[in-house]
Amino acid sequence: MLRSALQKPIAVLVLFIGLLLFSVMAIRAIPIDIFPKLNSPTIYVMEQYGGMSAKQMEGFFATRMQDQFLYVNGIKNIESKNIQGLSLVKLSFYENTDMAEATAQVALQSNRMLAFFPPGSLPPTVIRFDASSLPVGELVFSSKTKSLQEMFDLALTRIRPLFATVPGLSAAPAFGSNARTVLINVDPQKLSTYNLSADVMAI
Repeated sequence: MLRSALQKPIAVLVLFIGLLLFSVMAIRAIPIDIFPKLNSPTIYVMEQYGGMSAKQMEGFFATRMQDQFLYVNGIKNIESKNIQGLSLVKLSFYENTDMAEATAQVALQSNRMLAFFPPGSLPPTVIRFDASSLPVGELVFSSKTKSLQEMFDLALTRIRPLFATVPGLSAAPAFGSNARTVLINVDPQKLSTYNLSADVMAI
């Protein structure tokens, strides 16, 4: 290579200038982004209702939401997960779907479903999946002396505010404690003698 470069210095100089020119053009054309576009057309819909079991959340909320979201354009797949007091529905769309329009349609259908939910239900929360919404870390607490509720209170009132003061950082609410619920069994016939119904008792 050295002998060839000495024999043809002009060709080597032209090659070097060409590489330098294309390098500068490539550096100026390549975009730099901390969070690149993942192109993942996904929307999450979350509904909370305290006191209901996972089966009740599925029957009262998840099933209704799945049926209603079939009217949204571009739907590819619908998945749901239900736990105590929470229903989470994952909506997957096709690649070329206009996500701004899809988000608007999902929000519209969510407001329409509110009329079919149990009394006292809040509007569902619509969250569009994005790289910036992914957690950067998880902080787990354990103790041999404190109860689960005490650790939950400490994490929510002492630890979370410390992270909330960090610029550009959003601290998610603590989770993992036992949810306090009250289960009431009523006899419809006895209620009718007092001119009451289960709906009135719920209010």
